[in-house]
Amino acid sequence: MTAPLVECIPNFSEGRPGGTIDAILAAVRAVPGAFLLDHSSDSDHNRTVVTLAGDPPAVAAAAFAAVACAAQRIDLRRHTGVHPRIGAADVVPLIPLQGISMAECAELARALGRRIGAELDLPVYLYADAALRPERKNLSAIRKGEYEALAATIATDPFRAPDFGPARIGPAGATAVGARGPLIAFNVYLATADLSIARAVAARVRESSGGLPAVQALGLMVGGRAQVSLNLTDFPRTPLPRAFEAVRNEAARMGAAVERSELIGLIPRDAARGWAAADIKLDNFSESRILESRLQDVGLLEK
Repeated sequence: MTAPLVECIPNFSEGRPGGTIDAILAAVRAVPGAFLLDHSSDSDHNRTVVTLAGDPPAVAAAAFAAVACAAQRIDLRRHTGVHPRIGAADVVPLIPLQGISMAECAELARALGRRIGAELDLPVYLYADAALRPERKNLSAIRKGEYEALAATIATDPFRAPDFGPARIGPAGATAVGARGPLIAFNVYLATADLSIARAVAARVRESSGGLPAVQALGLMVGGRAQVSLNLTDFPRTPLPRAFEAVRNEAARMGAAVERSELIGLIPRDAARGWAAADIKLDNFSESRILESRLQDVGLLEK
């Protein structure tokens, strides 16, 4: 029988030096059976993305420990960054890798959300396949208006009532917990400082505006460059090269070239087939960015 294996990719609203990121990573490493695979931070987004995997109960325990650490150390009232956020531990997705169904992973996410609400006294919203309300399947609906709008309306707007935890907002904000399939976080930097171009490109390529299927996109300003920030939620439907070409073509129509691209976190091996890094102007891509390779490195998959 195949041992069940779950991945978790929590996003925290801290991407700058000061000890908080190290404390969150230490909280993950301290849980036996959960393995830290990757982490990346960005000061403009002011966000850290962590990837861990292992036995489902261990991964849930490590995610809880990391959320608890973030809630103690991050104050959303003082947080600034270009990425949308509602909480210190902004989003905590669980991804089934082997030996566990999506339905079982959704139940694991709900149990984690219930524990966060009860023990950490944080409002928790369930999204994607763990959602209890259909209008919350889409994370962007939960995060609309970000922390500030949520703080102003959580106690009075029935739509804002959390699935678990209190209907009030403190310094740590709220947390969205979900279960979903693989997602590729992919950023494309344009050779311009004109944010309006990145926003226009994002609007043209994202599915919700009639663009590419299974693509979410935002236009942001990062490091003095306009960035098109993409989430590919079903890479077989829209592979990386197709998303890159769409961004490049739309940017060219507005007189902007693509400077470079970057991946955030790890990607499944199947998503890395059929293209070379140079094809999509991707910097510093190597075998270490492949999910299966990292799982093998820590002994969770056979080589």
